[in-house]
Amino acid sequence: MPTTGPIDFYFDFSSPYGYLAATRINAIGAKYERRVKWRPILLGPAFKASGNSPLISQPLKGTYAERDFRRTARFMGVPFQQPDPFPIGTQNAARAFYWIDDRDPLQAHRFAMTCFATYFAQGIDISGAEKVAELAAHAGLDRDEILAAISDPVVKDRLKREVDASLLKGVFGSPYIIVDGEPFWGADRLDQVQAWLETGGF
Repeated sequence: MPTTGPIDFYFDFSSPYGYLAATRINAIGAKYERRVKWRPILLGPAFKASGNSPLISQPLKGTYAERDFRRTARFMGVPFQQPDPFPIGTQNAARAFYWIDDRDPLQAHRFAMTCFATYFAQGIDISGAEKVAELAAHAGLDRDEILAAISDPVVKDRLKREVDASLLKGVFGSPYIIVDGEPFWGADRLDQVQAWLETGGF
């Protein structure tokens, strides 16, 4: 039987597929009365642990991936443009997210979607602390508090612990969704996630 545990949604803010999944994951959770726990990670440590590399940098696959990003976005009806630079470091956005999430998860979600849309729908680099603080202000947060949080050793350690914990759970890519202990990797697994929630497993 289905449980009532949360859906763990792991993603990197620099992941196109993470962005695409982010536009749908909360609706899926709501449909099945499941809370979605958003968990930003950093793909760099995951790539190192898995012996992988950014998809865009891989011979042959990289060219295909750029095409697939755009095609999948069109298929899902999600605004998308290939950003430049790509990929980017996302530790500032992830730190800010966790600081916000500890205080207001709904506001953290709004902030996350603002970051994703700015990078993947507008093509604007979101790696810098100042840009992250600006986006947080757009989401109704205090810019100076966000800048302080990003540089706070406690918040930095929080992100490191979250990344380490994700690796222990086997997270190696973005998006990576865990439902009742069952892992699903990729935006193209959202239908399977829904079927799992619908049936209680298969």
